[in-house]
Amino acid sequence: MDLMSYLERAKRLDRLTEPVQRAARRLPPGKARDALYGVWLGHPLHPLLVQVPVGTWMSASLLDATPGNERASRRLVLAGLAAAVPAVLAGTADWSEQHEQQMRTGLVHAAANAAAIALYAASAVVTGRPAKRLRLAGLAAAGAGGYIGGHIAYRQSAGANQAEAVPHLVEPGWQDVMPLAELDDAKPVKRMLGDVPVVVVRDGTGIHVLAERCSHLSGPLSDGDYHDGCLTCPWHGSTFRVADGSVARGPATAPQPAFITRAYDGMLQACLPGAG
Repeated sequence: MDLMSYLERAKRLDRLTEPVQRAARRLPPGKARDALYGVWLGHPLHPLLVQVPVGTWMSASLLDATPGNERASRRLVLAGLAAAVPAVLAGTADWSEQHEQQMRTGLVHAAANAAAIALYAASAVVTGRPAKRLRLAGLAAAGAGGYIGGHIAYRQSAGANQAEAVPHLVEPGWQDVMPLAELDDAKPVKRMLGDVPVVVVRDGTGIHVLAERCSHLSGPLSDGDYHDGCLTCPWHGSTFRVADGSVARGPATAPQPAFITRAYDGMLQACLPGAG
């Protein structure tokens, strides 16, 4: 754990993260990038994709423990190398929209996985004991990459839904939000429901209330842009439909908690279904 903390604080890695991030962002926002994020899936795609190369490579090493399986092991290695391509693309897309500490750790995660890919690729062009040794070394590198990836996902909370706790923190039932007279058209404003911040947007006669902190990395949506029924996070560009909180564009994959609203005695009131 001390090593992971060291990596998070290693500002020297920023000299690498900045140019690599620029390269990773060359794929413009749109359907292809959203597919790599996992918007269509409802959670990040990368952890799902890595199961295939890791599984095939581990199976190859298990076959190496018994004689006569060289051809089968090689086929599994090749299958894992092919599956690693989309896994790398999805992981790179996620990494390019993370905060500094996650990106520093992510560089080392990527380096370990790159070493695994190189070792398995080398094992595919040799035979016999050298191939088995290369596969075993590749499995060790992939295991190190998986350990670091787990730290990024669970300790650093990359890819997790940062708005998940909102329904458990908001009091159930209708609550006063703000006087209707204070609400300008198409201008997001931040208000508090108890200890929970929300963002309020008036669009003509409709008024919408969403959780304020972006489900991606907790960016302040009230500082974002509102256009055509969608609110864009100022940090990484995640875009949500204010009508229901659904994701219109990644990198967020989880919807934003959306409140139902009503006018009562000159006040805007909001209620979150399922709160409490």
